[in-house]
Amino acid sequence: MYKTTTYKSELGFGNRIARLIWNMCYLLLFRPTPWFMNRWRRLLRCFGAEIAIGCVVHSSARIYAPWKLKMEARACLASNVNCYNVDTVELGVDATVSEAAYLCTASHDIYSAGRELITRAIRIEDNAWVFAKAMIGPGVVIGEGAVVAMGAVVVKPVAAYDVVGGNPARIIKKRSVS
Repeated sequence: MYKTTTYKSELGFGNRIARLIWNMCYLLLFRPTPWFMNRWRRLLRCFGAEIAIGCVVHSSARIYAPWKLKMEARACLASNVNCYNVDTVELGVDATVSEAAYLCTASHDIYSAGRELITRAIRIEDNAWVFAKAMIGPGVVIGEGAVVAMGAVVVKPVAAYDVVGGNPARIIKKRSVS
């Protein structure tokens, strides 16, 4: 039989207030803007996101904590991406995260009765592509030029130029770029 415990969040009061303010701005200013008003995404920078020139963040992309988001030149978070970035999420040059993908940097310790929060950063390297509805778990690095197939569940690092798919994701083949 398991003991009942009260879960205590390690995220402080300041984090909660910042997320409350961000969520209000997201709903009132960020989310309603049409695709051609991508300059409104500068609002992310006001909340500490490091976003390079030429990046695309669709208005329906959901970002938990902009201050933990880093996007290099021409990186893209497509429509309906869920970026649950309790820890850092980094996208390299020309990295693409396609529609409805889920980037999750947090989990809970399943071996502890207190279920403490565990966080690990996600890095999607240059020219990597995460296809639609794929799920990327905490601590995963998607290597340069790698491709994560539609609906794949990635819980381990993906080597450069590997194409992976399935649940859990397995190597399908090597990608060759001409």
